Amino acid sequence: MRKTGTQSIELKSVERYRQDLRFDVILRGEHLSLRSTWGLFSPKAVDEGTRLLLEHMTVGGADHCLDLGCGYGPIGLTLARCAPAGTTLMVDKDFVAVDYAQRNIADNGITNAAAMLSNGFDQIGERTFDLIASNLPAKTGKELYYLYFVDALARLRPDGRFYVVVITGLRRFIERAFLEVFGNYEKIKQGRQYTVALARKLDPHR
Repeated sequence: MRKTGTQSIELKSVERYRQDLRFDVILRGEHLSLRSTWGLFSPKAVDEGTRLLLEHMTVGGADHCLDLGCGYGPIGLTLARCAPAGTTLMVDKDFVAVDYAQRNIADNGITNAAAMLSNGFDQIGERTFDLIASNLPAKTGKELYYLYFVDALARLRPDGRFYVVVITGLRRFIERAFLEVFGNYEKIKQGRQYTVALARKLDPHR
């Protein structure tokens, strides 16, 4: 069947979707130039939950950080900038996300961050962290959340912090799960749509 002129125009317009999406953003006072693509989470702009999480985390200048489920990297890149004397590892189970995170590390000249493919913590090895942060996906099963939380506890250094942002409808579950796994829970910020929560790995020597 021969294509009509209208069909040809539509197909040509689709080709532009193969091009990287690019935008500039300021997060915690840090300017970042980001690139993304269709199919990744929030590809055209940094989402509200990520912004809320970054605005309400305490980050030390020498912290060793983990961005769990990094996507194209806005959380991890910001952590790397805020902790220049530390290191930041960014992980995701989506190879496309990791590819874009690596590009964004290079594009922004960040030398203390790396991105790698990992299903949760399974490729991280024995590395430990002062801070772990995650924008938890809303549709992940609670079983996977528990795996993340138990593994986060195991990879945190004494007094390490685990920050998450979730849709506000999950805040009660997060509170219960943090109390079960970490023995503590702190609601850092609750907005209309998102809630930022914190759990700590308590130092047994204190």
